[in-house]
Amino acid sequence: MKIEVLGTGCKKCIELEMIVKQAIAKSGKFVQLEKVDDIMKIMEYQVVSTPGLVIDGEVVSTGKVLSVDEVLELINK
Repeated sequence: MKIEVLGTGCKKCIELEMIVKQAIAKSGKFVQLEKVDDIMKIMEYQVVSTPGLVIDGEVVSTGKVLSVDEVLELINK
């Protein structure tokens, strides 16, 4: 599984990255985590509101900070 956190470094983007790390630790799964801050790469996902969360190439959230439980639910789908 590959998870990408899309964001240019704003407070919410950093916060989501930390939450995703916590959710990954709780899940016990092997996950490749990547922080994407290149605006062109973010635009390829057609995300206009950051932070964005991409799991295995699918945009699952944009423009908000999810809770650890919400991220866990998305990981376990």
